[in-house]
Amino acid sequence: MHNIVLAHRILVSLFLLQYVVKLVMLVTGKKEQLASYTKSTRIVEMLVSVGFLITGIYLLIYTEVTTLMIVKIICVFAAIPLAVVGFKKGNKALAALSVVLILAAYGLAEVNKKQLGQIKVDTSSATDEIEKGKMLYQASCIGCHGADGKLGLSGAKDLSITTLTIDEQKAIIKNGKSPMPGYKDLTDDQLNALVGYIGGFRK
Repeated sequence: MHNIVLAHRILVSLFLLQYVVKLVMLVTGKKEQLASYTKSTRIVEMLVSVGFLITGIYLLIYTEVTTLMIVKIICVFAAIPLAVVGFKKGNKALAALSVVLILAAYGLAEVNKKQLGQIKVDTSSATDEIEKGKMLYQASCIGCHGADGKLGLSGAKDLSITTLTIDEQKAIIKNGKSPMPGYKDLTDDQLNALVGYIGGFRK
């Protein structure tokens, strides 16, 4: 899963770079260079676009879908036809808009990643540490790890067979380990409760 995430980021960067280079040529009036560049990089651009979409769809299937993620997808799918029309017709406004949408999609992805690293749940009603840990787990961990810790979505480890020490588990939960985000907003009490609950998965 980590390799897919890395590949997607590289492809997104190449995809955006292609658009930026072409936009600069279009805006500066270098039509002949743009036509030559477009022709010589057509196959590369097609491969990057397909790879970008395939890895993006794969990550979408195995990642928690949020409102920001949906908006990001809309931006990407709007940017592609705008870019095709904009660069083909020499329309600077449409071409620029396509680049802006891709940049917006990238920004939304980063914001979404940060938000996934926050567990927003009120545990004050919990009667004991196990219940508190369960509430925290269900709020943000269950989507990838599953109710019993064995689901394994998005590259999530099987928590029922982990050999990590309590301190190592706390460090990963707090700091993250790609593709899992870190939950730095957890208090020590919440972290202890969460790790205690997860420990119950090991039989």
